Amino acid sequence: MDLLTIAPDGEGSAEIEVKRSRFLAVVARIDSEDGAKALLGQARREHHDARHHCSAFVLHVNGQGDRTRSSDDGEPSGTAGLPILQVLLGAGLSDVAAVVTRYFGGTLLGAGGLVRAYSAATAAAVAAAVTVRRRRLELLTLAVDHAVAGRVESELRSRGVVITGTEYGPSAVLTLAVPAFSDEVAGTVASVTAGAGVLRPAGFRWVDVRS
Repeated sequence: MDLLTIAPDGEGSAEIEVKRSRFLAVVARIDSEDGAKALLGQARREHHDARHHCSAFVLHVNGQGDRTRSSDDGEPSGTAGLPILQVLLGAGLSDVAAVVTRYFGGTLLGAGGLVRAYSAATAAAVAAAVTVRRRRLELLTLAVDHAVAGRVESELRSRGVVITGTEYGPSAVLTLAVPAFSDEVAGTVASVTAGAGVLRPAGFRWVDVRS
């Protein structure tokens, strides 16, 4: 299963104005509830004079689906946090948080107006963000001589194998990420390393992949 999220450096932001109220939205990738709290804290610091900082997040939990939460931060119940959350869910995003800061313009917008404004600001921020797909892949380590590490990594990448990192010690240890260990993966490694490479299991990880 793939998840759609925001690239680590793909944060999106937007600003809209409705009857002189300004709505500043930001949406970013998170890996935990603490990440969502950090994004909210940043908005509060940057816009400390604003009246409302409404927020929502969608966090994927392995084997349990998505965990969601939203906050109206003083706006009438259901007019801010929930609309923000619904935009994130409607876009199919996971592991993301959004904060919409409102500077009150002096005119009451009513429940419907608030829902539309918070939704529109969030949607504009999502549209400005850079999204990427994530996939839970099996990790395998491959130890090779330093002299051939660069060539082996290049050839594996050219064959579509995802390399998440390389550690250098007595040998160079490449970490590969694959959908599942298979004869095809073993054959590819054997071909690239002339049969010298030994794959070892190293767990699982959510990895950004090309769509």
